Amino acid sequence: MQPFSPHRLPILAAAVVGLLLLPSAPADAACNDDPEPGVDWSRCDKSKKRLRGAELSGGNFTDTDFSGSSLSGAELKGANMVRTNLLRASLNDADLSEANLSNAFGSRARLVGANLTGANLSKGEFSRTDLSGANLTQADMSKADFPRANLRGSDLSDAVLVYANVSRAQFQDSELAGADFGGAYTLLTRFEGTDLSNTRNLTQEQLDIACGDDETTLPTNLLRPASWPCKGADSE
Repeated sequence: MQPFSPHRLPILAAAVVGLLLLPSAPADAACNDDPEPGVDWSRCDKSKKRLRGAELSGGNFTDTDFSGSSLSGAELKGANMVRTNLLRASLNDADLSEANLSNAFGSRARLVGANLTGANLSKGEFSRTDLSGANLTQADMSKADFPRANLRGSDLSDAVLVYANVSRAQFQDSELAGADFGGAYTLLTRFEGTDLSNTRNLTQEQLDIACGDDETTLPTNLLRPASWPCKGADSE
């Protein structure tokens, strides 16, 4: 055995630090676990999976990759989906009530008829997402991006869209009673045939750059623009 040399201390210390800095797998996540209520798939790769109708209520999907996956009809009530990747995922008719989707990436996802009652979508990215017919009652959509999103026929009663980007988004025939548009960006937002009379914090400036028609009902404090700036404009 070679005698211990104090000159080897820096080498040993560097080796220990290197081991400590090695990336580690999630302590509790079990990516191979079967789908079930409360499952922990945080930081797991679940892209392009078939999970239609899966029971995943209360699960932990923080930083999980569900891109391109089919989750239509899935039960995700109360799920933790912070920073979840839902790019082009299908969640039609899924139950996401009370789910936390803050900072989620859901560009071009399909959530037709999904239940998002009381869900947190704040600071998320949902450009070109199809939310037509979805229930977004009391949902927190503040500071989120919904450019060109399809929200036709959706229920946004008492939803919070404060500082949200809804430019070119489609709200035709949506329920917007109590929806808070404070500071929202409404460039070419489609409000044709929509009742805006009971929205909150909608301003004349927001209305003047949005799209509407003779069937658009306005709050009593706002005036109908002499001409809508986006009449005939392409919203696709």
